[in-house]
Amino acid sequence: MKDETTNHVVEEGKHHYSAEESWIEPRDPKVLERLEWFKDQKLALMMHWGPYSQLGIVESWALSDDDAEWSREGIDWVADGEEFKRQYVNLNKTFNPIRFQPQIWADLAKRAGFKYVIFTTKHHDGFCMWDTKETNYRITAKDCPFHMHKYADICKHVFHAFRERGLGIAAYYSKADWHTPYYWSSGAEFGKKTWRGPSYDPKQYPRLWEKYVQFNHNQIMELMMYYGDIDILWLDAGWVGNDQQDICLGEVVEKARSVQPGLLTANRMMGGEFENYITPEQTIPDHPIQVPWESCITMGTSFSFKYEDTYKSATEIIHTLIEVVAKGGNLALNVAPQPDGRLPEGAIKRMEELGQWLAIYGEAIYGTRICAPYYTNDFAFTRKDDITYCFRLSKQVGLDENEVLIPYEHLAQQVTLVGCEWNLDFKQINKGLKVTIPDQLNDEKKTIVEVFRIR
Repeated sequence: MKDETTNHVVEEGKHHYSAEESWIEPRDPKVLERLEWFKDQKLALMMHWGPYSQLGIVESWALSDDDAEWSREGIDWVADGEEFKRQYVNLNKTFNPIRFQPQIWADLAKRAGFKYVIFTTKHHDGFCMWDTKETNYRITAKDCPFHMHKYADICKHVFHAFRERGLGIAAYYSKADWHTPYYWSSGAEFGKKTWRGPSYDPKQYPRLWEKYVQFNHNQIMELMMYYGDIDILWLDAGWVGNDQQDICLGEVVEKARSVQPGLLTANRMMGGEFENYITPEQTIPDHPIQVPWESCITMGTSFSFKYEDTYKSATEIIHTLIEVVAKGGNLALNVAPQPDGRLPEGAIKRMEELGQWLAIYGEAIYGTRICAPYYTNDFAFTRKDDITYCFRLSKQVGLDENEVLIPYEHLAQQVTLVGCEWNLDFKQINKGLKVTIPDQLNDEKKTIVEVFRIR
C-alpha cells in the first residue's frame, strides 16, 4: 500500500535536508579527493528546463494529485485534473527551443564565476533531455519537433559546452519517473489518483518493480558511459530509496564509478554512503556545517521558468553566496531557461553583475574553508592558507564612518582591502580589530560588499 511516511521528505516541492550526523565519510580515496575539489568550487549554475517551461508553471509537481493544492495554483485554463495531466504529458509535442545555444550559456556562466553546472537530465515527469534508449518520452523522439535540430541531444551539448570551458558537470537525475509504466502503471491498484510514489506496492508486484530498477540503472549508465566526464550524479526524489522503493543504488553507483572514477553522488535525503554531500533547498542552515553541503536557491521565485519572474538583486545574491560559503557550503544558484532556449534578460543581467564582483573578490570565495566566527549577520569569514578574509555585510551603528570593528580576536600583522591592496591602519582591542579606512576608499558605492584580507 501507499507509504505515507515518505511525505515529510518534501513539502510543496521543497526537500528537507539530511542531518549533519547522518553523513558518512566515503572510503574510496578518489571520491574523497573529488570532495576536496567540490569544496573548492563554491558556486554552481543549476538549470531546471523541460517542456513545462512553455506554460511557465512549476516543474512536474502538478501531475501529482497529492500535491495539487499548491502546485496547480497557476493552472487556470482547465478545471479537470485528468485533462490537465493529459495536456501536460503532451507538452513534448510542442517543445521546440530553436534559440538554444549552449556555447552562449557556457560563456555567460564562465564570465559570471560559476564553476560547475547542475543540469536536469530528467525531472519527475519523466521527460528526458538526452537521447535515451529506454523511452520515447525524450527530446530526440520523432514526436518532439526539436528532434531534427543540430543540438537535439540537449544534455550532450550542454555538457560539452560547459566542459570545454573548464566547468564541472553535475547530471541531475530524478529517481522517480511519473511517465514510465514501471512506476505509474495504468490500471494499478491505486487507480487514477496519483501521488509522488509508485501506483502499486513494489513488494506485491516485485517483477514490475524489478523492471523499474533496471530502467533506472540503464538510464543512469547511459549518462555515465556516453556523455563524457561527469563529476556529480545529483539524485533527486528523496522518497525513492527506502525499503519500500529500493532501487539497488549501490549496484549502479559501483558500475558508474568504474567508468567515472571518483564520481560524487548527491543522493538527497537518504543519508549514508551515497549522499556524499547534503543539499538544503531554498534555505541556508542557521549554523556552520562541518561536512560537505550545497544549498540550491533560485535566482527568481521558481526553479522552473516563470513568465515575468522577479529576480533577486545582485546584492541579495552576493550576500547569499557569502553566507553559504562562510558556513561551509556551496551555492547552487538556479536559473531557468525560457521555452525558446534563451536565458531571460533579467537573469543575464544578474549573472553579469555577479561575475563583475567575483572577478575582483573571488579570491575570498573560491578554494576557501570555514573559520570562526563564521557568520555574524554583519560580517562573514573565510580562510585560505595563512589568510583570513572578512566580508563586511552592513554598516555598524555607532562607529565613525572611517572605522570598522572586525570581530576577529586572533593576532593580526596586516590588514588590506581586496581590490585596492592598501595597507590599512588598525588597532587590536579586546573586541577585535578596529580598522581605519581612508576617506578616498570610504565610498559605499564602490562595491556591494567590502572584503578585508587579514594576515
